[in-house]
Parts: sequence; C-alpha cells; structure tokens
Amino acid sequence: MAKFRSIALLAGISVLGSACGAPESETQDTQQVSFEEFRAGAYQEPESGGFVVDGDIFLPTESELREFYEQSVGGIGTQQGALAVYYSGGRDIKWSASQALNLTYCVSTKFGGNYTRVVNAMKSAAAEWEAAANVKFVHVSAEDSKCTNRNNNVVFDVNQTNTSQYLARAFFPNSARRSANVLISTTSFQNIAPWTLEGVLRHELGHVLGFRHEHTRLTSTGCYEDNAWRALTPYDSSSVMHYPQCSGTQTGDLVLTSDDRSGARALYP
Repeated sequence: MAKFRSIALLAGISVLGSACGAPESETQDTQQVSFEEFRAGAYQEPESGGFVVDGDIFLPTESELREFYEQSVGGIGTQQGALAVYYSGGRDIKWSASQALNLTYCVSTKFGGNYTRVVNAMKSAAAEWEAAANVKFVHVSAEDSKCTNRNNNVVFDVNQTNTSQYLARAFFPNSARRSANVLISTTSFQNIAPWTLEGVLRHELGHVLGFRHEHTRLTSTGCYEDNAWRALTPYDSSSVMHYPQCSGTQTGDLVLTSDDRSGARALYP
C-alpha cells in the first residue's frame, strides 16, 4: 500500500498480539479512511479514556488522536533506513542527558503473584538498553505500594490491565506524567511463545526512550504508520522495534540487534 495502511493495523488492533502478541493476518486497504472511521477503529481504554494506536502507543486525548491521524495521512517518511527516533516539530523526542540517567519507575504491587516476575522482567529489559546507550532505568521500590500515574516521585509507573487488545503498551518521552506509564495485560503472563515478557518489555522500553516502530519506514512492510521519525541507522527488519508480522525477520523473542544498539548509542551517546 502506497500511502495509507489498513485501518485495523493503524489503529493498533491485531498488531503483535495487538501490541506485542501473536502474529495475525493483515489486510491492506488502499483507500484513505476518514477520521471518524479511524477513531472508531482505535482502542479506547475504559480506565483512562485515552486511545491506543499502532498496537502499543498511547494517546491520552482525542485531539492528540486527531493530530496523529493527520500526520498519518500527510505523507510517508522519506529517510531511508535500524532504529528510528520519534521526530516532531523539527526535533528528536528524547530525554535530556541528565534525565536519561535517572528514569525512575515503580512497579505496582497490584500485580499480586506476578509482581516479582514483572520486577525481574523490567530489570532484564532495562539492562539491555543500559548496556547499549547512556541511559539508566531506576526501580524505586519504595513507591510500589502507591504506584499510580498520579505518583510524581517517579518518571513513570508500571501497572496491570485486563485488556485483551494488547500485551503491553508504552509512551514517549514527551508524554505528560498522567500518560507516562507502561501497562502490562494479564494475557502477558500466559503462553506468548516465541516471545517472553522480557522481550515484550524490551520493545516497550524502546518506545519509552523515544524509538518508533521500525516497520513504519518502508511501505513494503504493509505497516506504515506516519512520517514522524528520523532514521538513526540503516533499516533493520530484525530490530526489537519491528513487528514480526510486518515483514519482520526476527522469528524468536524480541531482542536488540547490533543496529538497535548502534541507534541507541547515537541518540544517547
């Protein structure tokens, strides 16, 4: 498809198990949809009222959803290329050098029996990005018992959701605190082979650092999203940020490639 991809995929439905889940078939639609159709196809979270698009990206308001829609139909990114950073308003959407070294988070105790599993998976996923770039994720366990999106003692919260629309979803560095959270669906604790919870979180923490989906670079992937990105390295079909069902070549768990590491170092030297 040349300009606009399937509304189901663009709205984040059936992508990586909707956000990082089991691959499903794609249907392509070369006809441009209206905003009303786009909105109807987006998943609206009942708790926050915000919208999830492209499988795992959260937009807290309808005005931001409309802005995303207009960006999506406005054209295709022309920069060829693995890792692509969110680029908007003439600048990279990234953390400052000082904030990147203190990305504090809490893990809600409401995960219950899965709490330790999430703590360890977050630690493992964060360690891989930390080894690649000048970033540091800091788990503030003292805030876990009051881990909500209203807790300003941390940069973001990690919480549970019961939705079946995605396995997990994240946010970008320019998100307001109320939207700065990583939500993990209860379905992530089921059998999601060949992926693991660690792999899903590696992908989501890539978004937290400002990285876009790799598959949005080429129309040949069938998963074009919008043109708000800047290429950091050559295109990488095996990138941790590439959905496998979008012509991706990473068939096992979601892991960082050498190009992912190079791109991360380029953004956070």
